[in-house]
Amino acid sequence: MRIEQKATLISSSVAFTLVALKLTFGILSGSVAVLASAVDSLLDLVVSAFNYFALHHSDKEPDEHFNFGRRKLEPLAAVIEGTIISLSALFILYESISKIVQGSGVEHLDASIIVMTASIIVTAALVAFLRYVANKTGNMVIRADALHYQTDLLSNGAVLLALGLIALTDIPLIDPILGIAISAYMLYSAFPLIKEGILMLLDAALDPESVAKINALLNAQTDISSHHDLRTRRSGSDIYLSVHIVFSISTSLYDAHMVGDRIELALKNLFPEDRVHPLIHLDPYDDSEEAHLD
Repeated sequence: MRIEQKATLISSSVAFTLVALKLTFGILSGSVAVLASAVDSLLDLVVSAFNYFALHHSDKEPDEHFNFGRRKLEPLAAVIEGTIISLSALFILYESISKIVQGSGVEHLDASIIVMTASIIVTAALVAFLRYVANKTGNMVIRADALHYQTDLLSNGAVLLALGLIALTDIPLIDPILGIAISAYMLYSAFPLIKEGILMLLDAALDPESVAKINALLNAQTDISSHHDLRTRRSGSDIYLSVHIVFSISTSLYDAHMVGDRIELALKNLFPEDRVHPLIHLDPYDDSEEAHLD
């Protein structure tokens, strides 16, 4: 089993434990912040289970139905996770506003504080582990999962702070106000995750810095006359790129093939943390203008 799949199993187990604790004390205490945290942990459980499914199937080899594999399950999972974060944020916002209108208080503060403290410790350990896996593998799904639990960590800390302030000041309004702040932060965190996933699903080109690196490498090749029609895209942890390289009309097919192989290897080494799939078209002359006319 890949370390990414193990990471999703561990995060699912942690989410299940936190759901049981927070939901119990959220209902008993009447705290919208604790209850919102419980709902978020429930969504974490669903997301982590889906992430395991996505990673398990995205790693399958290409076949007759999926000639390029199933790598786009990774950005799809990121979009779904970002959407779930946004929906849970809207739920927290609704509950917070409802509590302000109703003016209800918070009970069983001591037990709720203990539960949130334990939740912070467990979540912090999980975030550290997921970050380690994400940095080691470069996997987008694990990075999204780490971001998700990082928002949980901050929201849990805010909930604990609110419970402490309520215990000291006896001002229950602190609870829903904090809930509104948490929902705003969650929406802010989810937007870039959804944006990146959608761009990847739409086969957006690599970032300008990466494209510039590729062009610099191609421009430095002395065995070719020029290059054109560079196209790039990312799918999960894989980079796909295609380019036309131009030779002198007198260059033999064998020599051109050898140069093409060397450039392919150089392109793969340009992004050592990713799987690069270069597709190079060999041109005996510059036909870029003809292609544009067509």
